[in-house]
Order: sequence, then structure tokens, then C-alpha cells
Amino acid sequence: MERQTATFNANERVRPALVGFEPYDPAFSPCEVNLSANENTHPLPGEVQKALEQAMLSTPLNRYPDPLANELRDVLAAWHGVGRQNLMVGNGGDEVLFNLLFAFGGPGRSLVVAPPCFEEYKNFAKMCETSVVEVWRKEEDFSIDADALVSAAKDAALVMITSPNNPTGDLVEPALARRLLDETDALVLLDEAYVEFADTEASFVPWVHNNPRLMVLRTLSKAFALAGLRCGYLIAHETVVNVLAAIRQIYSEDVIAQAVACAAVKSRGKIEPVVRSIVSERDRLFEGLCAIPGAHVWPSSANFLLVRMADAARVRARLRDEFSVLVRDFSYAPGLSDCLRITVGTPAENERLLAALAAIVEGQ
Repeated sequence: MERQTATFNANERVRPALVGFEPYDPAFSPCEVNLSANENTHPLPGEVQKALEQAMLSTPLNRYPDPLANELRDVLAAWHGVGRQNLMVGNGGDEVLFNLLFAFGGPGRSLVVAPPCFEEYKNFAKMCETSVVEVWRKEEDFSIDADALVSAAKDAALVMITSPNNPTGDLVEPALARRLLDETDALVLLDEAYVEFADTEASFVPWVHNNPRLMVLRTLSKAFALAGLRCGYLIAHETVVNVLAAIRQIYSEDVIAQAVACAAVKSRGKIEPVVRSIVSERDRLFEGLCAIPGAHVWPSSANFLLVRMADAARVRARLRDEFSVLVRDFSYAPGLSDCLRITVGTPAENERLLAALAAIVEGQ
């Protein structure tokens, strides 16, 4: 028994497709101001907060949750003008993404993405033994080469694009979405995790009715300030929803998450002023960052801004260590050299960030 324990190594028995994976690490550090994770740092209205707390306190924990979260599906469906059959809830958008690749990917099938983008698309594809085709965005403005993307998608099982894109903040052009649906046979996912911060006409949810291969991913993590709750959902053709319902992990959305999410969606009208405040702060932060010598800032339709500045990794370290402000460093990523992604915080948080950056640049 001692010999077996000493020689056992689980890494030697891992499925080949999973060799080399490491735990997700967002590089968090204890800081007074955390602008690194695209969270909503603005306080919710007291009336909304009370409704969420009441939902938690009134939810019994001795019963299993509804496996398909039907009450929440009905609330979301009424909001978006679709039927329950067009909606699947997941333990965060991440679960929905993984299940899509688990169901529709696999050996001999490919996923097309447009990096720089959300890295988990590629990671989940690898876990599901799905090959990944990358169509890189243009370096100057991060726009997508429509012809190249459509060409790659013609042989693909899935296409996943974020709108607004993370980390660049730009929206998918309707003409590109139209071409993907008309000129390819791929399932097309538009990830709208940040769409509440964009123009009101930016969402592709209304397209789902007439485009059975179109899927739209949404989340309560960002605009609704519920990142810790883990609640995302997919709006899609009912046959897609039925496939996901059959293969998902049972009870993945717990009773607290379902109850709080229902209360949040019912309170969405009271949350809209918070979103408008974030958009206003985004515009002000954009101007402030543009005023910093040597900084290049890209316009964004999300709740974050991408900034390029000299020696960005060192700037990020100084922000953390000297000013207790945390931002996300993307300098390591292809196409994003010397880039920082900065979440739009509260007015006080944004002022602190701008003052710290100004001090760092002036002292160089």
C-alpha cells in the first residue's frame, strides 16, 4: 500500500486532451480599488438591494432546486419577448459556453473565434476536443476581417464572438452577423455579457426569432452587479435549448441563485440608472485617460476601457503596490502588447486611478 501511494500520480492518468491545463487565475491581489475584473462596483439602489436580500432570506434550502429554473426562465423570457422554450439558464455564462462546446463540438469539429477575445472560448474548446480556428482582429482598431471570418466559418461547427468584445470593447457589425447566418452553416453565438452598457439597439436577441442557428448569451454578472451569484443564460432556438437541457449538470443553478436572479430581473427598471451612471463615467474616464501623455485609449461600448501605454506591466505593478489600485494586464497576450484593461468604477475610484496614473507618468 505504501509503495502504491508513493508512486501514484494522477497526472499520468488524465485524458490526453486535458494535459497541461492549469486552474484559472485572474491574478487578483488585495487592493483598496479593484478595477481588474469588469465587475459593477457601483452600489445598487436600496430598494433593489432589499428585494435581493428578501429573496435570499425567504428561500428554503432543504429542497432541491428546479433543475431547469423554470420560474427564472419565465421571468427572463417575458423580458426578452421569447418563450420559455427559447431560454436556458446556467451557472454563469461559463457553464453555458462549456455545454455548447460539449454538445456541438468534439473531435473533427471546429470553433471559429476572433481574438483577442475571451480566452475561455479556446480553453473550453480544447477541453471538449474541438479544434480552434483563430481569425485575428486588425491591429489598429481591433475590427474583424469579415471576409476572413466568414470563410473560416464555412467549415466550422460553431462561431463565438463577443459583442461588445472583451477586452477591446467594440461591437459586432450587424452586416457581419447577417453574413455568418446567410453564408455559412455554423451555429453562431453572440456573447452579449456587456451589452447593457451599449446602445439600446446593439442586442441581437430580436434576431433569434427568425434565425434558428443564432444564439445569444447574456449574464447577470455585469450590469446587474451579481458576478458572485453565477447566473448566465442563453436565448436560442428551442431545439438548441432542448439539447443543452439534456446534457447539463443537474441542479447547477441553486435555489438562492434562482430566487435572487428573479428578483433582480424584476427590478431591472430600478437598475437602469446605475447602468447609465457607469456609461457616463466611462465617457469621463475615457477623456481622462486620453489626457495622460503617451496613452492610447480605444472607444468602448462596455464597462471597461483598453489602454496602451509604455511599459504597461510595470505601470500595473506600481498601481497595485504604490497606490492600491488593481487593473488587468494584457501585455502578455498576442496583439495586446503594453495594454491594460481598466474597469469603469465609481467616480471616486476613477479619480483615484487617474491621479495614480498621472503620478506614475510624471515620475518616469
